[in-house]
Parts: sequence; structure tokens; C-alpha cells
Amino acid sequence: MELQQSAFIRAGGIGDMTHTFFLRTEIRVAGLVLLILFMTGCESLQPRWTVRTTSTLFSSPSDLASLEQEAVALFTPLAPAPLLRGDEAGLGLYLAESIKKVAPAWKIIDEQQTIGLINRHGLREEYTRLRQGADQSHILDRELLQKIGKSIGARYVLQPRVAYISQTMTNRLEAPVAPFLVLQTRSAVMRLSLQLWDTVSGEPIWSSAAESAVLNETASLDPMFIKDAARAAFGSMLTDLLTRKTSSKYTRLDQFLDNLAHEKNE
Repeated sequence: MELQQSAFIRAGGIGDMTHTFFLRTEIRVAGLVLLILFMTGCESLQPRWTVRTTSTLFSSPSDLASLEQEAVALFTPLAPAPLLRGDEAGLGLYLAESIKKVAPAWKIIDEQQTIGLINRHGLREEYTRLRQGADQSHILDRELLQKIGKSIGARYVLQPRVAYISQTMTNRLEAPVAPFLVLQTRSAVMRLSLQLWDTVSGEPIWSSAAESAVLNETASLDPMFIKDAARAAFGSMLTDLLTRKTSSKYTRLDQFLDNLAHEKNE
């Protein structure tokens, strides 16, 4: 009997049994994860997000109510070249969507309308020079700003800027006997800034900077969309403006902003 046991050990019997045990355990865990995702009827858990903001106080001589009485034009977002050039595409749309939810009473001239009005009034060269100057100095030239604002009928303009974008994917759990992913952690980090300018005085009257981080555990093939991070950041900065805050932290516990960040287009 002892000889048989010794032979079994020398043959690697215990090692094979241990390997088989852990393999079956991993398969059970993978199956449990898939079962949970299937039973909840979704491919991913609810995304988690956090936004930290630093903002100035609204410095206009008039009250915030003036933003509801005067038109606010949205300029095309700026991005540092060449690292993020092109990544600003779509941010103007997300900003307009956020304003419609956070400040629905504002008279907004969205990015597409603003560009159309500028081109209609033959101000393409002026707008190009304005953006080039802002890209280098973070200042909107007063004379150019006044001319454009008067021509398109906007008392205020909002100038967004993207400073950083990052998307990462990390495998958390993978089926041990099959070449497909079971669970993955995906995240997006974005740094944005937003400036509100008075086209009459040519002065900035409010500014804010935000860092937005979105994290999700998913079994789908979709990445962590930048749209979610952008909506959360813009919504948080606008909330600072309306509530006169200068430093804030927002999370998915803020139900209104959480709905804004993950709202699906109709």
C-alpha cells in the first residue's frame, strides 16, 4: 500500500489533483460572473465617476440672471497641438447637451450655429486669428471678440479647452480554458477647462477647470466612452457656476449629474 502511494506521489498524482481543483474553481468563478451579468440583464456594472473642480466666482457686474437674458455662444473647443488635436471633436456637442440640462433657461447659440453665423458674416479670418491667439496666450483678443460677438448677436461666449485625455483597459478575470475575456476594468480620465467671456468688455468673467475620472467593470467590447467623462465634467463646472462654488467634488451620488453623464441620446 505504501509503495503504491509513493508511486502515486512520484507520478505527480497530487500535483495533478491540485491543478485540477484550482482549474475547476476558476471555471466556477468565471461561470458565476457570467451568470451574474446575464441575470442582471446587462453587460457591465453601473459606471463610477468622480469630478474635482476649481472655479472662480462669477465676476460680472450684473447678476447670474443676465445669462438667462442675453445670448451665450459656444466657441469650438481648443486643444494643444499636436498631442490632442482632433480629440476636441464632439466636446462642443457635449457642452451644449450639459447646458440644456443644467441651465435650460439660457439662450444658447450652439457650436454649429456659432460657426455658421461667423461664416455668414464673413468673419472666418477674424475667428481664425482669435483662436490662434487664444491657443498661444489663453486670451481672446478684445477687438476681435467684440466684432464677432456683435455680428452674431451674442453678449457672452463660452470657450472650452481640453488639456488631457486617457483611456485604459485592464483584464481582471479571463476564462482559463478559453481565449475570450470575461471581465475587464476600463477607465477614462479627462481634464477640461471652461471660460465665460463678456464680448462687450472683452473680459473673462468666470472660469473653471475640472478633472473627470470614469471607471467601469464590463464584459462587453465597448471602451469607456469619453462622452461620459466630458458630460460629467461640464455638468460639474456649470453647477459650480450656478451655485457660486469655487472648489467641489462630485460623484455618482449626485443623482442629477449621474443621469446627465450616462444619459443616452434619443
